[in-house]
Amino acid sequence: MTIIHPLFVVVLLLFCISSAKGMPRSLICNQCMYFVAHSVQMVEVLSVTVHCTVASRFAHTVMTSSALNKANSSQEIFFEVDLPKTAFITNFSMEIEGQIYVGVVNEKEQAKKQYEKAVSSGRTAGLVKASGRKMEKFSVSVNIAAESNVTFILTYEELLRRKFGKYEILTRINPKQLVENFQIVADIYEPQGIAFVDAHATFLSNELLPLVEKTVTDNKAHIFFSPTLDQQRKCPECDGSLINGDFIIKYDVKRASSLGDIQIVNGYFVHFFAPPDLPRIRKNVMFVNDRSWSMSGTRMVQSRLAMESILSDVHPEDYFGIILFNDRIEPWKESLTKATEENVDEAIKFVWQLSPKGGTNINDAVIKAIHMLQDDRRNKKLPERSVDMIILLTDGMPNTGERNLQRIQQNVCKAIGGNMTLFCLGFGDYVDYSFLDVMAKQNNGVARRIYEASDATLQLQGFYDEVASPLLSAVDLRYPDNAVDSLTPHHFSQLFNGSEIVVAGRLSENDMDNFLVEVFANGASVTDWDVIYPEKDYIFGDFTERLWAYLTIQQLLETSKSGPAEKKSNATAKALEMSLKYSFVTPLTSMVVTKPETEDGPSGPLIADKLTEGRTAGEAGRRTQLSWYDLSIASHCVFVVVDGDPHFMIELPEREDALCFNINDSPGTIFNLVKDPSIGLLVNGQTIGDKMVAPDGKVNTYFGRLGVVHHSLGVRLEVTTEYITLHSDSTIHSISTFSPNPSVDLLLTKDRSVKVTLRDSVKFVILLHKVWKMHPYHQDYLGFYTLDSHLLSPSVHGLLGQFYHGIEFEVGDQRPGEVPEKPDATMYVKGHQLNVTRGWQRDFRKDLKRGKNVPCWFIHSNGTGLIDGSAEDYIVSGLFKTV
Repeated sequence: MTIIHPLFVVVLLLFCISSAKGMPRSLICNQCMYFVAHSVQMVEVLSVTVHCTVASRFAHTVMTSSALNKANSSQEIFFEVDLPKTAFITNFSMEIEGQIYVGVVNEKEQAKKQYEKAVSSGRTAGLVKASGRKMEKFSVSVNIAAESNVTFILTYEELLRRKFGKYEILTRINPKQLVENFQIVADIYEPQGIAFVDAHATFLSNELLPLVEKTVTDNKAHIFFSPTLDQQRKCPECDGSLINGDFIIKYDVKRASSLGDIQIVNGYFVHFFAPPDLPRIRKNVMFVNDRSWSMSGTRMVQSRLAMESILSDVHPEDYFGIILFNDRIEPWKESLTKATEENVDEAIKFVWQLSPKGGTNINDAVIKAIHMLQDDRRNKKLPERSVDMIILLTDGMPNTGERNLQRIQQNVCKAIGGNMTLFCLGFGDYVDYSFLDVMAKQNNGVARRIYEASDATLQLQGFYDEVASPLLSAVDLRYPDNAVDSLTPHHFSQLFNGSEIVVAGRLSENDMDNFLVEVFANGASVTDWDVIYPEKDYIFGDFTERLWAYLTIQQLLETSKSGPAEKKSNATAKALEMSLKYSFVTPLTSMVVTKPETEDGPSGPLIADKLTEGRTAGEAGRRTQLSWYDLSIASHCVFVVVDGDPHFMIELPEREDALCFNINDSPGTIFNLVKDPSIGLLVNGQTIGDKMVAPDGKVNTYFGRLGVVHHSLGVRLEVTTEYITLHSDSTIHSISTFSPNPSVDLLLTKDRSVKVTLRDSVKFVILLHKVWKMHPYHQDYLGFYTLDSHLLSPSVHGLLGQFYHGIEFEVGDQRPGEVPEKPDATMYVKGHQLNVTRGWQRDFRKDLKRGKNVPCWFIHSNGTGLIDGSAEDYIVSGLFKTV
């Protein structure tokens, strides 16, 4: 295996091309560009147009793109669009050779049945959704005949939310090549009048900023950006495009003439409330910080930095307190403290002294914060005219104290009693975001996911800045009962500086003389309003009705998450009904796009879903297939390895941690490592022993033979310490006579490894560990490293396979172990409480000779409690057998 095969270069080329399979040809990875550059020009993007129309903060965006297949044969053309998370897709269509294919919004389960039927019948059926921080990706492909073109049209709508005193329209663009007709157009109409408009792009230099044309009148704005081919070039002689990034429009409306405005169109009204120049209200805030073991490393550093930054910005007239928690609750002080310079400095020192350890007791920590606020208010230690809030930051699941999530929510809601606001910040991808989201909304707050990246500190600071300046509390907007119905939420716990309250409803009569609106709040009582009838010839006339539907659906979706079962069921049914009526792609609906027939017969449907924040990238990967773009993220969530005696290791880069265990059995035992019955994949490994028993009597076993079967591809691969054999299409190839196969790529390297890529399935590396031939005990053995497993189905299992979709666990109660440098701890995983030991395992992917020490939590007794069942459950009778 140390000899490079003569076909190495060909295999490398095939590997590069197959790695890019499923990608748009204009998006093939850079390392393969040299080999396939001749095909990049076979798809020409003729035009890209983005047209956004905004009427009173309600944005209607149409994205259109046309492309031409210049090749002399049919090929796939891709259309990918990033759209805001808060938007609802309302329409999608494709026009191919005069034939229009239109997406239809269906109930999610009905759409899912269509999708699964197409998959089971063996036809191509794709899913077109993804997630990011602010954006979601819509991705679709279609097979186009030679010299034919296709036009894609996507429409989505959203309510622009005011934040920090401005509204933002974000358009993410990356056409990947120079485009003859490229345009971004925005038309904004605000009857109140436009205070300012700013437009810029992240990819534009100061010299190119004049390309952004901006025309602003009293209540209308027009933004136009259309660079020529030469202006799109990265350099005068380049074909590469500099159009790659965010085009951002920010604006605000005039508010000087009145305290708010009501706009009426076609029997529906929308009411905007953001009174200017109100004095801020004092606030009393309890910070409840998770310091459990899972917060160790980067998260703890970021948490400290964020708290230092936030505490430094607390207003001197505000009061604050800090609670640190793991399985124990540790308040900084027993009462809240005024934010004087001395107190803030002391609090910052306290925060920097905290260290991670123990489990996660969310229930008692939040209840303690509530009681501290209640006690201080009862003892008149807090300003009378002030608001109380709690900010919870956690990255884990409760594993000590009360662990039932619903009971925790009930306990917190009962203790708060509607008298304070709870904000929940979930740190990282593995937190149960839906639990935090419901608990926050039950207590007049919101939840946010803090993405675990280098800017996590800025994310925390940014969230605090949003809620740092309350202007009004207990805001109640009242409308005459006989004049309106079907109101969206009109009771709000707080109004923050720079934000806005929006209420919409349906008019039950046309007599507007009796349309009296009253606002009651701690800090104001208002009855002065402007009633405006927007100019219908400028805007899409039903915008107030669609804005009302948008807000109502969002309200119903929130109601469906909590409360009595009957109320949740009714809210879900009503939200579904309205989503279908107004053709919104919401979490209850999907858009079904029927692709045109091809030479190979009819294609399956494509499904456009709405991704909810409560689902992580890993969860989305378990429930459905993702586009290639998403999988570049999902595939890095977990690495699963087996090497050595045999040492199993699950690396979790997102948590900067790893789990490991050994399997001890007699030589010759065959274990199932990976089994995916949905696609017909099987990976088994047979152990070998040392040449003779060592003087200490220990019998070491290793994997000396690996068998891989993929029934759907007709492939069977056997790898031993001496040879590699590929069985394919009733033909047997030894490594010396191996010829490339379209279903499998084998890439040999000089460092005695073979990279195996099974088409549309899995990618892994097998390492050969060479031992000195004259060694009295040891002999050559194999290591198995999974590189990419995202295309495996949710039913994948096996000693390794069960971990491909991640695993939830908490580690606490760290204590000295038998060896000083290897402490013991308690792990909570899969409902078990295990004693684990901190140790190391070697990862040989980058250094086959020496390996790299990877710290991990070692689970004793053959992984009992971590793996499903026992090690004996994974023993099979043959290298290519399932039982």
